[in-house]
Amino acid sequence: MTALVRFGNWLGAMAVSGVLIVAFVLQFAHNELPCPLCMLQRVAFVLCGFGFLMNLRFGSQPLHYGVILLAALFGLVASGRQVLLHIVPGDAGYGPPLLGLHLYTWTFVFFTAIVVGVAFLLLLLSPREPERREGRHALPMGSLSSLAAWLLILVTLANAAAAFALCGPVECPDNPTGYWLLTRF
Repeated sequence: MTALVRFGNWLGAMAVSGVLIVAFVLQFAHNELPCPLCMLQRVAFVLCGFGFLMNLRFGSQPLHYGVILLAALFGLVASGRQVLLHIVPGDAGYGPPLLGLHLYTWTFVFFTAIVVGVAFLLLLLSPREPERREGRHALPMGSLSSLAAWLLILVTLANAAAAFALCGPVECPDNPTGYWLLTRF
C-alpha cells in the first residue's frame, strides 16, 4: 500500500503542477488575465501541491493531508464564490469557456477531486505509517518525485512573478486589463 500512497501523492503534485501550467499558459498565450479570485485559487492549488510534496519528502503524515484538505476547502470556497457570481442566466462569465466550462468551474471540480483523492489516500494509509519522525528527516526522493518538486517550485515562482507584474504592490483590480509593471515603464 505504501507504493500506491506514494504514487497518489506524486500524481496529486503533478496534477496540481499541470493545472497551474495550463492557467499560466492561458494567461500569457491567450491574454487571460486572472482576477483576484483566480489568484486565490492558484494560491490554494500551490498549497495543495506543497502538501503532496511534503508527503513525498517526509513520508505520509495526517498533518500533511490536513494542509491539503484545508487548502482544497479554501479553493472550493474561492471557486464556488466565483461560480455563484456568474450563475445568473445571461451572464457570459469571466473569460471564455474551456471545453464548455469556465476555468473557475473547472477549478471547483479539481478541488472536489483533490478532497476525494485525499480521502482515498487516507484510507490506504497503513496505521503504523504515519509515525512522527523527530526532526522531520527527509526520505530519499526518486527522479519522478524530484521532477514533481522542481516543477511545482518553478511554476509557483513564475506565478508569483506574474502576479506581481499584474498587480504590483497594490490591490489587484477586479477586472484586470493590463499589467501594472508595464504601465510603470
